[in-house]
Amino acid sequence: MLTIALVDRIGSGLWASVSVLYFTYVSGLSVAQVGTLAATAGAIGIAGAPLGGRIADRFPLTRVLLAVQLLRALASLALLTTNDYALLLAFSAVGSLGDRAASVLTRLYATRVAGPDRVRYQAVHRTIANAGWALGGLAAAAALALGTTTAYQWLLAGDALSFLASALLTLRCGEPPSASRTVTTSKTPAPATKPTRANPWRDRTYLAYVATETVLFLDDAVFKVGLPLWIAHADNAPHGLAPLLLVLNNVMVVALQVPLARFGTTTAAARALLLPLSAAFALGGIAMALSATGGAVTATLLLTAAAAAFTLAEMLHATISWELSVALAPGTAQGAYLGVHGLAQSAQRSVGPLAVTAAITTGPAGWTTFGAIIALTCLIQRRLVRDRLTRTPLSVPTVTVSEH
Repeated sequence: MLTIALVDRIGSGLWASVSVLYFTYVSGLSVAQVGTLAATAGAIGIAGAPLGGRIADRFPLTRVLLAVQLLRALASLALLTTNDYALLLAFSAVGSLGDRAASVLTRLYATRVAGPDRVRYQAVHRTIANAGWALGGLAAAAALALGTTTAYQWLLAGDALSFLASALLTLRCGEPPSASRTVTTSKTPAPATKPTRANPWRDRTYLAYVATETVLFLDDAVFKVGLPLWIAHADNAPHGLAPLLLVLNNVMVVALQVPLARFGTTTAAARALLLPLSAAFALGGIAMALSATGGAVTATLLLTAAAAAFTLAEMLHATISWELSVALAPGTAQGAYLGVHGLAQSAQRSVGPLAVTAAITTGPAGWTTFGAIIALTCLIQRRLVRDRLTRTPLSVPTVTVSEH
């Protein structure tokens, strides 16, 4: 699965950095059309997380993941066959559904296989995924030097081939044990009553937790929208700083995600990390606000400090989110619960750009408020999950072994 993560992210790195350019120069779409296509496909893709998780609770996980990878490959290849706007929108939406479903399914696989070591697995997974993104991005940059339609098409084809390769590699993965699925034989007595399956949509605590998660995922919008726009409109910051800060983010994740995971290897430890996470978000917002003062050197140093603080927040939150989202979910419905949790990241992709744009428009006070609101949300989440985790101290579901 770690190999699949590397292959998958290399392909995604090829396409993510050139998708807008492909639709503009190859498909001939206008700026408004490209924006509408991306927004619509992203909105439809939100359903992929809960849908994928629900299906994985009922069918073998590896087979569901195989089908999703093939769906993503077909959607990418289909984009090569047409420049019709309606078809491009439909194929992009299908690909977005597959992307969000695949994210939840690979996470569910790790949860079922890694068990108590799932936090370390998550850290290694993120490290490999970021390395894959970097490799794909570098390959895309080299291809873009050609600036031809064929180059753009090969990058999209490379993305599709990465999904096909991931599908083939999935066939080599063993099916993990699942508390939501029971294998029976002809000698197995029929259950007296049909078991009741937990429903995350009726779990108010979990839904409230997911709502707070939507806010904590805003670090993603900071790097994709907030920092570049803030630097572009700043009078005292070098405009070439934005891509360097993105490189800093990637390098820090690759170098530090695994070491930091040691501080969140248990559910209690993960919850305790919400305090330093709160501090990291607050410091990031303050550094962004202060960067508006002083000259170029001061602005550069403060923006670098802000990027480092938000990257630290990203790494801490990744560890906390992975553990708590599983610990709060009943073992018999992990797929459904993790699918609902996946909505937080999907929703952030829509809300995040609006939030950071509001902070930029408001100025230094806006960034201070931005950091403070997320910091407060960390404290709210820490209080929210306390009673639930006290009642269910074992975040790892027990394993039942049957004779057959």
